[in-house]
Amino acid sequence: MAKVLRWTGYVLGLVLLLIVAAPGYVWFASNNALNARVEPHAEKLIPMQRASVEEGNHLLLTRACAECHGSDLHGAKFLDDAKIATLYAPNLTLVAKQATDQQLAQAIRQGVGYRGEPLLVMPSESYQDLTDAEVSSLIKAIRAAPAGGRETPARRVGPLGRIGLVAGKFKTAPVVVQDYANARAADLGPQFAAGRHIAVTVCSGCHGSTLSGKEAEPGTMAPDLTITGSYDLAAFTKLMRTGLPPSGKELKMMTGVSRKAFTHFTDHEIASLHGYLVERTRRAP
Repeated sequence: MAKVLRWTGYVLGLVLLLIVAAPGYVWFASNNALNARVEPHAEKLIPMQRASVEEGNHLLLTRACAECHGSDLHGAKFLDDAKIATLYAPNLTLVAKQATDQQLAQAIRQGVGYRGEPLLVMPSESYQDLTDAEVSSLIKAIRAAPAGGRETPARRVGPLGRIGLVAGKFKTAPVVVQDYANARAADLGPQFAAGRHIAVTVCSGCHGSTLSGKEAEPGTMAPDLTITGSYDLAAFTKLMRTGLPPSGKELKMMTGVSRKAFTHFTDHEIASLHGYLVERTRRAP
């Protein structure tokens, strides 16, 4: 009996030790992930005199940059959950004063901040496929925006967010960039290249790197985009401009982002995207 009691004490002591040590480990490991120094690769950009502010502003709107960073790019809070994280999109007009073109490009396509820190909830996984000309135009448009406002507060990651970082459920932007690079949306040939480019640099953020659907936010599944194969161009245009499917029911995420960002797409861009998604559906196994 004494031996049993002794071993029971050992087990209970070990359990207690794990309970005490676990929060410390989560804090330490999550801090390592948040503060990891990332060595970005050099970006290829076109000469800024050839970049287009007009194209850059169009990209800021259609790629939903303004939705997080604000219409004036002065930054805004976009996640406020003490258990997960409180995150602000930075004031890009102030960042642009401190960062080089290379550093801005690395933030856009690689998810690496200009101080070398891994960014959080920056959709670089989609933006990594922006062309050199598009990234240069984005940078030119950011630098052309009137500077103002204040620096946004530093990010604060809560206990569930830290657990998610350690468990690999909540990833920094450079990690997600690599995940997306390993699985790509189908290339259906030159005829559909323009539509695929929009799908990859816009839709993949919510619908996954192969457009096959994913959990876009906790409890919300973005569907496989084969669902759009049944839409004619008129219905698809309505979806992109209003966020409303044929049923007329508002969608939790699509409705909001459509009205803020996708309504700025041209008819030609919407038709190109529609053509690609319909062909993708037609070729689906």
